[in-house]
Parts: sequence; structure tokens; C-alpha cells
Amino acid sequence: MAGSELTNIKSPRVKAAKRLTKRAFRDRDRAFLAEGPQAVREALALPGVTVELFTTAEAGARHADIVAAARVAGVPVYGASGEVMADLAQTVTPQGLLAVCRFVHVPLAEAVTGGASLVAVLAHVRDPGNAGTVLRTADAAGADAVVFTDASVDPYNGKCVRASAGSLFHLPVVTSAPTAGTVSHLKEAGLRVLAADGAGDRTLDDVDLTGPTAWIFGNEAWGLPEEILALADEVVRVPIYGRAESLNLATAAAVCLYASARAQRSARTP
Repeated sequence: MAGSELTNIKSPRVKAAKRLTKRAFRDRDRAFLAEGPQAVREALALPGVTVELFTTAEAGARHADIVAAARVAGVPVYGASGEVMADLAQTVTPQGLLAVCRFVHVPLAEAVTGGASLVAVLAHVRDPGNAGTVLRTADAAGADAVVFTDASVDPYNGKCVRASAGSLFHLPVVTSAPTAGTVSHLKEAGLRVLAADGAGDRTLDDVDLTGPTAWIFGNEAWGLPEEILALADEVVRVPIYGRAESLNLATAAAVCLYASARAQRSARTP
């Protein structure tokens, strides 16, 4: 490890990392925190993303492969006391590994090209746990990109990063994108834009999902505003067969994304 163990939460290095829990400092430094072995491992897999790694002695021994990978990549590794890790971490029970990472998002034109077949758009999504879960689901479903509009939560929010379980580092992510411009670009790229909303006239069962598709998912409490619904090619609702009033955002997104992925894969199978 680089130097002696960090034991003072007021040390300049610890304070510089700690301030990245606030969005204003993340935006200024263009850096964020990735906490836990899964997130750190995936961050290290992208060359040039990880700036430095903090680890407790116990976590360093338990995850020696991650520490070794950091050293091979030339990433400074700092030992941290339990008190310092508790101060840096944003979880009740820290896992002992935390990395400072550079921003990984890309421009919309780079993330979504004419070859894209499945894209998730988060519009007015405010809960970071839901947003991170949708990002993870989109990754699992084989989506080409995830777009966070300018009215949605910061994908570098600590809870969002943790909920993505490393998927933030797997596929192109766009941030702070204007919704209208995003929809226009998606259509120009050849994607059909579907808004997932309980007010949809047609259900998921009634829609042909074999072609390139972008799904727009809205706010957890009140869905999508009328002006965004009007931008979509069609508004589609997830059918409810039982007595539940609705599905939460992350679950509805999973159903829609996997329905598209399954339909597209079936269409490609001879």
C-alpha cells in the first residue's frame, strides 16, 4: 500500500474523497465514489477510470485479487482504518473497499448510433436506488445504452452506483440529456420510442417489440408528464393480471426491457 494507514478523517486525502458524496463536488472534480468489491472490480476493468483505492486491512486480505489488480494498473492503494472507511462509506456496514473513479458517461451521439436495438431512458426518475436497479437490469437485458435525462437523479449518486452493482461500468451511460432532444435522436437512429405508463391504451402483450426500441420510464410516484408521453411513438402499459394496483418502477422496467430483449432475440433466431 502507498504509505502508512490513514487514520485521521480530517486528513486532506480523506476529505478530498469524502466531498465526492456531494453532487456539486462530483461535478467540479468529475469524479465519484465506487463502494464495495463488485463496483471496484468493474471499475478497475476499465483502463484509466480508477484514480485511487482505499481499503481496510481486513478487506485488503479478503479481496487480495482486487488490490493486486489496482497495483498492476498503477492505481495508488491506501490503507484505511475502520473509522476512516466508515466516514468515507455511505453504507451502514462498509465492505472495506472504496475507489475514487473518473466520470464514465459519454455523449448521446456516441452512446446511441444507428446500430442500437434497445435503449432505456430515465425521465424524471428521482430515486437513486430505482435508477441504479434499472441500469443493472438494462445491462442484464443486453441494452445498448441507458440515458439519464436532465430531470433525473445523478447516476454517480452513491446509492445509484451501488444499486447498479457494477453495471455503470459495463454499458454506455448518458447524463443530463434534454428529453425532447433525446427522443429526436433516438428516432433518427431508427428506434421506436415507447413510453411505459399506466395510462397506455395498449398493453405490453399487444405491441410488436421485435424492432429496435427505446423505452422511456418515468417518475416513481406520478409516472411521465403529458409532454413526454406526447413525444413517444406509443404509450404502453404493463398488464396487471392480479389485484395489485401497479408495479414499482424498477420492476416495470425489468418487465419491459426483457420483453423487448426476448422478442428481438426470437426474431433473430431462424
